[in-house]
Amino acid sequence: MNDETKDCFKNAKKAEEKGLKHKGLIVMEPDDKKSEEYIKKAKMNLELCEIYKEKGIDYKIPEEWFYTMYYCALAILSKFGIESRSQRCTAAFLRYIKDEGIIDLDQNFIERITVHKEKSEESDVDKREEARYGSSIKSEEIESQYELMNDFCKRCINQTEEIVYSDRKFKIPEELLE
Repeated sequence: MNDETKDCFKNAKKAEEKGLKHKGLIVMEPDDKKSEEYIKKAKMNLELCEIYKEKGIDYKIPEEWFYTMYYCALAILSKFGIESRSQRCTAAFLRYIKDEGIIDLDQNFIERITVHKEKSEESDVDKREEARYGSSIKSEEIESQYELMNDFCKRCINQTEEIVYSDRKFKIPEELLE
């Protein structure tokens, strides 16, 4: 896992040096304001779920759940001073800092935003894409999962706020930047 996260930094740096848009993780200055804005955006996405539910537009809800969680992830990365342009790298970094005991985060949160390569492995990324690109507008599965997923997203926001609003200064582990 460490190699994957290292590669996210290394490949992004190489792309930037070549004048290309990176698809990884770039070191920036920690930005509490940006972190707070991502939390606000996550909360707005969760509010959109209620609007879509009221209007019967179920197919939009999984996308909002996913981005609620993803904006939480980006808030945490901003707290560390990292810009991400890769869902895979975002999840890899979060997994690494959780496994190293740097932050306390629900493993399920990380798994839900993870992009899996194997067809047999599924995450909320796949559910978002299925709902977004499928032909259905209404879904019994989404309706049955609604309260559970909304509660889960609220817990993600709460965990993110604990990290972002803490007085602790977070540093990117040096071994990732070698």
